[in-house]
Amino acid sequence: MGKVGASLLPLLLCGCIAAPPTTPQIAQTAPQSLGLGDAAAPHVQADWWTAFHDPQLDRLMAQVQQGNPSLQAALARIRAAQAELSAARAVDYPQVSLDASAERELLSNAFGYVAPYGGSWRWLGDVQAKMYWTLDFWGKQAALIDRARSLGVAAAFDAGAARQALAGSFVQTYVALLLTWQNLDIAQQTVDERQAILDLTQSRVDMGLENEASLEQARALLAMARIDVRRSQAQRDMGIHAVAALMGQGAAAWPAIARPAATLETALTLPEKLPADLLARRPDILAAQARIQAAARGRDAAQADFYPNIDLRAAIGFQSIGLDSLFSADALTAGVGPALHLPMFDAGRIRAHYAGATADLDAAVADYNGAVSGAVRQAGDAITQIASLSDQRGQQQLALDSAGRAFTLAKERYRLGLSGQIPMLTAESTLLSARQQMAALLAQAASQRVTLLLAVGGGFEADTMKEGAYD
Repeated sequence: MGKVGASLLPLLLCGCIAAPPTTPQIAQTAPQSLGLGDAAAPHVQADWWTAFHDPQLDRLMAQVQQGNPSLQAALARIRAAQAELSAARAVDYPQVSLDASAERELLSNAFGYVAPYGGSWRWLGDVQAKMYWTLDFWGKQAALIDRARSLGVAAAFDAGAARQALAGSFVQTYVALLLTWQNLDIAQQTVDERQAILDLTQSRVDMGLENEASLEQARALLAMARIDVRRSQAQRDMGIHAVAALMGQGAAAWPAIARPAATLETALTLPEKLPADLLARRPDILAAQARIQAAARGRDAAQADFYPNIDLRAAIGFQSIGLDSLFSADALTAGVGPALHLPMFDAGRIRAHYAGATADLDAAVADYNGAVSGAVRQAGDAITQIASLSDQRGQQQLALDSAGRAFTLAKERYRLGLSGQIPMLTAESTLLSARQQMAALLAQAASQRVTLLLAVGGGFEADTMKEGAYD
């Protein structure tokens, strides 16, 4: 071995030692390790939002699913994946091309050309139909087709997840809009009550039973209540803007969005424990699973690069010196035969490509594991929240009823002169807080029911996304 070879050997050995691994390093999470329940989740209709019994919600949802930019982007990714699958399939068939050229060239005297051609400028004509067919002995092309198909399935699941998330986000935004209307009602009701308090205080001041400080206190509280009305109106308008934005529309749609009529107490059919079929119901989990399959087939294709490529080539056409005889019988040329390409030494390029494909598989498995753990947590959190909010609502109703009675009694005692203004104002403030908290609890409970519904798959039907739809 020469000096150059001796100096390169340690580098080559170091390169081999430092080469990335070609064996997968990450294991896929087993469903039995997640602590899921024994029962399956209840069936949910695809149009689950109709359970809120709001015709406007149903009408707007149809517009959301047509005009939302995020959903349109997801559908565009499906079309891109289908195009990639078509391109992968095309390579599996013979490729035929027609090549033609006319070139003015100085022919060499020392390259087989005899007089009068050698040493002269001549036109060289070449017209050939060529066929090139890669024979997929090692399954590389089949693996690439399967990879493209799995990516198409993943894109379809992504679109299902996007459609599902969009529906959930829109319903939650719609519920939030209803809450702004309810808060506006509460604020206007508070204005009426504080106006009555001011009138009552004024009458007592006129009778000499109350001082001016109490009158100013009542006026200040009325002004603050009117501020709350204006603030609630602004929040309602911003809620309308948010609903229109999810529809993919602008200011022109605002006047058509009326007050929601959704029945927030409507209970969607939801599980009380983590369902056994949680992973099979969620489109994001199924998309992650499809990407594992795509990465695995991509790794198979990379492994096939270690083996020789065998191609079948054929050509027929015309070649001539001088264009006047290009299409004559004497200019006819043809050929057919196999071609072999066997990698011998590539400085580790094929192995590195294979290691990269293995890393892609590990990344896909890691993404799947993360999606699985996130799904379990999301569903578990939603179940816990719904149970908590249900208990809170019962207590909040008791608080609201008691606060209403307390304010009525305090106002009557103040009118009769049996107590001062402060107990009445304190009771009124407690009633206002109880009303706001009850409205917020109802909205939060409805939003959490939507969150749980999405966490367990919503109305997604995996059967509509089977691989057969992309064959």
